[in-house]
Amino acid sequence: MEPRLTHRVEDAVATVVMGNAAKRNAMTAAMWRALPPLLDELSADPAVRALVLTGEGDTFCAGADISTLRDSPAEAQHLAGAAEEALAAFPKPTLAAVRGHCVGGGSQLAAACDLRFAEEGALFGVTPAKLGIVYPASSTRRLVSLVGPATTKYLLFSGELIDSQRALRTGLVDEVLPEGELDKRVAEFTRTLVARSQLTQAAAKEFANGRTDRDAHWSEQARGSGDTAEGVAAFLERRRPRFSWAVPGRG
Repeated sequence: MEPRLTHRVEDAVATVVMGNAAKRNAMTAAMWRALPPLLDELSADPAVRALVLTGEGDTFCAGADISTLRDSPAEAQHLAGAAEEALAAFPKPTLAAVRGHCVGGGSQLAAACDLRFAEEGALFGVTPAKLGIVYPASSTRRLVSLVGPATTKYLLFSGELIDSQRALRTGLVDEVLPEGELDKRVAEFTRTLVARSQLTQAAAKEFANGRTDRDAHWSEQARGSGDTAEGVAAFLERRRPRFSWAVPGRG
């Protein structure tokens, strides 16, 4: 089967799947190019309240297809960086569901998600030092924000792989699940996400990502949304809240 991205939307969760079975789901140039417009489409879809990124079969993503680096390394890095930034900017909660190898460009994509759940046995690595590539400043800062300077230097200096338990200890992943339990846990957790207030999630995502100039905007959104009144009423009435605020689609 040709390398490609596929996606599906079920129960308000979009699942994007990286597929390149012959190369451990390595991202081709076409796959990198396809990701930002796909994310734009899913961001604008009111039926989507959360997004899961995963790989086809038993691995997440082995990074960029190395053959794409031979002709134009700069273009390949640009494509990977644009895809990473598009994923980081996705305005709804994102979760990387990781099995097997999560290496190179795959680790960039996982780090750009809000959360990372991994199956026991997953392997993580940031490998530009094996290829003589300068890792982008924005990607390096994102990694530092997750695991701190020391672990970032360990990963980038050495290019060595770390296992899921070390990834959990360092903060690279948020949960590690026994073999066979990842899909169940991701489904359970995303059901929780889609039941919560999109207003709270969108504001929290901006603030957690370092935005400091939108306090007034989000206060205004909260006043006009009715979500707070609905949340309090639902709590007092012991029912599930029906939050109405939604991430704005494209105009």
